[in-house]
Amino acid sequence: MIRRPEIQKIVNGYDDLRIAVLGSHSALEIMDGAKDEGLDTIVFCQKGRETPYQRFDRIADEIKILKKFSEMSSAKNQKMLRDTNTIIIPHRSLTAYLGYNVIENSLKVPIFGNRALFQAEERNNKKNQYYLLKKARIKYPKIFKNPKDINKPAIVKVQEKKRKLERAFFTVSSFSDYKKKSESKIKQGIISKNDLKNAVIEQLAIGTYLNFNYFHTPISKNVDFLGIERRLQTNIHDYNALPAKQQLELDIDIQNIEVGHTPASIRESLLEKVITMGDKFVAAVKKEYSPGIIGPFSLQSVITKDLEIIVYDVSLRVPGNPILATTSPYTKYQYGQTFGVGRRIAMEIKKAYEDDVLSKIVT
Repeated sequence: MIRRPEIQKIVNGYDDLRIAVLGSHSALEIMDGAKDEGLDTIVFCQKGRETPYQRFDRIADEIKILKKFSEMSSAKNQKMLRDTNTIIIPHRSLTAYLGYNVIENSLKVPIFGNRALFQAEERNNKKNQYYLLKKARIKYPKIFKNPKDINKPAIVKVQEKKRKLERAFFTVSSFSDYKKKSESKIKQGIISKNDLKNAVIEQLAIGTYLNFNYFHTPISKNVDFLGIERRLQTNIHDYNALPAKQQLELDIDIQNIEVGHTPASIRESLLEKVITMGDKFVAAVKKEYSPGIIGPFSLQSVITKDLEIIVYDVSLRVPGNPILATTSPYTKYQYGQTFGVGRRIAMEIKKAYEDDVLSKIVT
């Protein structure tokens, strides 16, 4: 792991600020927020995937096109980023395309976030999200360690074989159902036997799915509750819109591939639970992964008919929810204006720079 004092020394020498992102996932919302706060931006694009950033060039001050995303971490690019007072904002694609090993051990550029924490998202990590939720005393779904133990509706959380960023989650009701569906997906090339062995099987939580988005850094007074959104997923959403008779007649594989977002809110009487849940999670993470959470995080949850909140997934970096920027009432309640994750990040970086405490919010 790159020593934090080494990164702090770099950022303490900055005499200006620039934000860098990898051109995927949530780069647009990050850059838009940076521009709202008057910060310069640079985006690293893989050739063939640069069009959105060229089209929305108001928010991209510099577009650097690479043969492969992984070239962002080349020695030449790292030096350029350090020489131009740049801070990298992490999202899911950064960890996927650069890899944890590079981020933790060779990317010697200040990152707005806790680089030691990113791997906790992976369910096969020792101190993973389940571990952190347990420490925070936040309820999460029951885990079936052995497929033979499945006796209630469950969801098998497994990666796609070819597209490692995508998930090939599927629901089952019993061990026989698990065998039938997993064998079919392996035969079709959707998943691999090895990935299935590493999959996690959770009891399916029944209720309304909402993603709660928060923000905190070591210089924050409180844990900000930024807002709520829901994910649009193919092909399950439009399939579920069909009448039950038609669903039974169709013989298709159901998948949960995220393709978009919709805004949401929550009844006011439940906000106490939501806000407290964020506070508890931040406190637990700080004890396990010093210096704790730096930046945004999301607790993806289900609210049951008994109004119990169950967290089924955790994002420990920019979650990717641009819809918050124009739809969240909660930032307006707190700050007097509606904005999203990207601007909240830029606000914190700008304040840290002005107060000469940048070293407290980078690793």
